[in-house]
Amino acid sequence: MPRASFHTLGCKLNFSETATIAREFAARNFEIVPFGQPADVVVINTCTVTERAEQKCRSAVRRGTRTGSNPFVVVTGCYAQLRPDDIAAIPGVDLVLGIREKFELFELVDSFVHKEATQVEVSCIDEAVDFGPAYSASERTRAFLKIQDGCDYTCSFCTIPMARGRSRSAQPDEIVRQAMEIADEGFREIVLSGVNVGLYGQELGSNLLDLLRRLDAVEGVDRFRISSIEPNLLTNDVIDFVAASARFVPHFHVPLQSGSDDVLAGMRRRYRREVYRHRVDYILERMPDACIGADVIVGFPGESEDHFLETVNFLDDLPVAYLHVFTYSGRPGTVALDRITEGAWAAVSDQERSRRNRVLRRLSTRKRRAFYERFAGRRRVVLWESGHDGGTLDGFTDNYIRVRGAGQDREVGSMEEVVLGGVAADGIMDVDEVVSLPMMEELP
Repeated sequence: MPRASFHTLGCKLNFSETATIAREFAARNFEIVPFGQPADVVVINTCTVTERAEQKCRSAVRRGTRTGSNPFVVVTGCYAQLRPDDIAAIPGVDLVLGIREKFELFELVDSFVHKEATQVEVSCIDEAVDFGPAYSASERTRAFLKIQDGCDYTCSFCTIPMARGRSRSAQPDEIVRQAMEIADEGFREIVLSGVNVGLYGQELGSNLLDLLRRLDAVEGVDRFRISSIEPNLLTNDVIDFVAASARFVPHFHVPLQSGSDDVLAGMRRRYRREVYRHRVDYILERMPDACIGADVIVGFPGESEDHFLETVNFLDDLPVAYLHVFTYSGRPGTVALDRITEGAWAAVSDQERSRRNRVLRRLSTRKRRAFYERFAGRRRVVLWESGHDGGTLDGFTDNYIRVRGAGQDREVGSMEEVVLGGVAADGIMDVDEVVSLPMMEELP
């Protein structure tokens, strides 16, 4: 039996698409083996959000070809779409596939036989691109379901619209069908994923709220999460719906990027800081126990120390629970990098960007701990997601608190109502007491 391995860089959307490609290999009688083990075919799904992601692509190709099995190496994803010639020049790469072509692999390749020249199959992203349905799953607990792809926004730092094209949505019937399939496979939680999920349905004459209502009626799924949603697209109606739903959990990830209106304007973001504050305030008005996370970029061109301090003070005062902190990385073809090259915007030094990143990461650690400590001694339902040596299990509450408990009489994929204890040194909450094993209809 031929073997195939897979490696994914970047976002949850990429993981969903890699998993879908892997299922196609399995359906064609390939044995799926862990990346790094000898395989006949290696598929690497790439990202282009940062320069580091592109460096990781080269490293992954080297690792994939050092297994001693002389594999046929396929590279796809956003980096492949934007820089196909660069990837084709990497020793060991046999096939480069663009965004459209990644789901047509077996139509484009007759056999996985090395050829003298690297085959490149990358079509222009300006052409109409079909929606490629996808989902991935971790162990027996959580699945990431792709509902939307592409983006119509033109943020000055971002290459995703160039790599993935305009926003497009899966048909709601198809999403519901996939959700039912995921439920039948025994997964307890579904995370709705996309590049810009708030744009869902606009070209279909529908919207995100309509989809959420349909998914809320899918039997067998205990939890739904929305992976990430822009603050200007997160409506009161969506928040009200989540607050009233038994299945959609009180957890929102809302990108901020900067707490300075001047920087937000330079980024071409479609909101300002007060819009973000109002979204956070309304979420917590409707769901006081909700967990809210934020993305932040430090070191954007022209970000002065005063601008950065605006961000620090804004976030310090804002009741968000955690931050995902990114260091600005200039990407070819973006307005921001062009402005630096032209001398219109001043680049922030590498040293200063690193310092600002550390400052916000420390703030994130402090805010997460403070959020967790609010729930010490309180009851929450935990979905156990992973086991460890020594008999412990890790899981997440509905409002995204990471919890650890002893593994006796517990299984990965089970749900329990527990009393939360203290926060351990590694930032994970302990379980003080197990209250019950709730059925789905009993969940709060």
